[in-house]
Amino acid sequence: MRIVRGVSAFTVLALSLGTASLHAQSGTINATATVLSAITVAAGKDLQFGSVTPGVNKVVAITDAGAGRFDVTKAAATAVALTFTLPANLTAGANNLPIGSWTGGWNTSNSPVGATGFTPSATATNTASTGNIWVFIGGTVSPGGGQAAGAYTGTVTMQVAYL
Repeated sequence: MRIVRGVSAFTVLALSLGTASLHAQSGTINATATVLSAITVAAGKDLQFGSVTPGVNKVVAITDAGAGRFDVTKAAATAVALTFTLPANLTAGANNLPIGSWTGGWNTSNSPVGATGFTPSATATNTASTGNIWVFIGGTVSPGGGQAAGAYTGTVTMQVAYL
């Protein structure tokens, strides 16, 4: 083998053959995103227990005229999670009127009839992938036998997030 200026012919041949068969390969992908419309929650109707008698529980079902309602506008074909911050009592000054239980239902129409029932709580309730929804809230107040007279109030808060 003859050496050409310090490089053997074998090395030159190996280098020339090796670079001829090496070609870089590449591929591409698209990065995509769909931005959903903002969720809006409107207070449709207050939960109204009406007049309450001391010592007698008062129930408002989600189908009753006094039931509360939230109106939710969101992107079509998207499911959401509903969570609630609920008072344990309605208050009038320093007086408490205990809330014994909560009931709820969500529907794709503005009617509690046929609503999917659930118990409102801080634990999420997931809805199906639908368009706008209406959420109906009922409950039971449990006044004591010596419940002080007064106008009692409390705040029900619903949070809605895309799943």
